[in-house]
Amino acid sequence: MRENLRVAAYAVCVRDGQLLLARSPAPDGTPEWVLPGGGMEHGEDPHDTVVRELFEETGYTVEVTGLLGVDSVRRSFPRRGLRRPVDHHGVRLLYEARVTGGDLRPETGGSTDLAAWHPLTEVPALTRIPLVDTALTLWRERPPSGRAADARRG
Repeated sequence: MRENLRVAAYAVCVRDGQLLLARSPAPDGTPEWVLPGGGMEHGEDPHDTVVRELFEETGYTVEVTGLLGVDSVRRSFPRRGLRRPVDHHGVRLLYEARVTGGDLRPETGGSTDLAAWHPLTEVPALTRIPLVDTALTLWRERPPSGRAADARRG
């Protein structure tokens, strides 16, 4: 089985009771809401990753105001075609960030197609990835360990 490690950085941006999210297609094509952020480039600092990714996906410049925590997920993906099965390990750094400039716009030619603010009270009704819930748990509870033990995993 092939091993794959992906380190990524994501932002929790809350303003006036609303959470900034980006929309991305799930593997089956269904649109789902995700945190703005993404994979680190080789040699890139995670802080710089979240600033870059947030700008690419939303059009906003941000100030990182804190590290909320780290989430880790491990999944096995079956073999496709001639490729071996994959043991995927994702390490996700979750930052809090504040919008400092820019204009909200969708990403062009990237992994997301829309960015929008959502009232925090409406987030549970959205089709979203579990990392959104993990991030909100970290944002609300601020556990000293930086780990949201009770959040949905994945």
